[in-house]
Amino acid sequence: MMGILGASALRWTKSSRGLILGGTLASAMCVGATLLPQPAHAQETTEARLKRIEAELRAVQRKVFPDGAGRVFAPEISPPVTGSSSFAAPSSTTTADILSRIDTIEAQLKRLTAQSEESQNRLGKLESRLATLETAPAAAPAPVAPVATSGPAANKPASAVPRNPKPAPVATSKPSAKPSADRIAAVKAIVMPQTGDAGEDEYLYGYELWNAKFLPESQQALQKFIDGHPRHKRLSYARNLLGRAFLDDGKPGTAAQWFVQNYQADKKGERAPDSLLYLAVAMTKLKETKRACVALTELKANFPDAVAGRLKGDYARTRTASGCN
Repeated sequence: MMGILGASALRWTKSSRGLILGGTLASAMCVGATLLPQPAHAQETTEARLKRIEAELRAVQRKVFPDGAGRVFAPEISPPVTGSSSFAAPSSTTTADILSRIDTIEAQLKRLTAQSEESQNRLGKLESRLATLETAPAAAPAPVAPVATSGPAANKPASAVPRNPKPAPVATSKPSAKPSADRIAAVKAIVMPQTGDAGEDEYLYGYELWNAKFLPESQQALQKFIDGHPRHKRLSYARNLLGRAFLDDGKPGTAAQWFVQNYQADKKGERAPDSLLYLAVAMTKLKETKRACVALTELKANFPDAVAGRLKGDYARTRTASGCN
């Protein structure tokens, strides 16, 4: 009896010891599992940071290369493929490589941002210089020789237009102040026509600027047309209009030079009678009423149809203002 009980007790003791040992081992494994590092969480934090930096880099790339054309930088790190072994805990070497690449991308982002700011600064300077050039005053025509006051030349008939109206001296003007942003925008709003004739387009552009009272800009555009198209059909129009632009700008001396040049260069030009009329206006403003009357006499003698028709009202007003009989 004791032998049977002793064997049973021994078996129970061994079984219990196995249960105790098994339970202890399972508990230790659970505790160990909770103490292990969590690489997946660390990897998710790094991936989030990498995605944010790549998004910022793409935004800068769109700003630096707005036209696309394939000028992008592919990310050096690709997202892990589902079902692959990429979700395994990264080694210390892999983590260091990821952090190094992130630092490289951040440095590249800073360089692109600096280049973008530098490009914007250069563009601003170029626009400022262009605005200054657009508003620069146009060069006046070369003055002609003084008119003779004695000798044979003084005995010419009174109906001849003076070869050199006595213009006021052209003073060297100081650089004008930088035009306002509103003025620059208004000038840019006047678009050059596109008729297929480059000369016609430039003349019409100068006319539109004059008509909008942008006188310095109009003078520059008309001067460019005259220099670039010396045989164009609009040349008589352009020289006369340039004289009017200076006359409206309060520069009757320079205006008179252009009127004389236009009439003498082409006395049969479409705007030759107009130049004689406005030459008289310029002479009146310069207090040279005798020369104004000579110009009006020449106008009536050579262009009676214009005086009786298209220029009738302006001719009468100018004659009254100059005090001609």
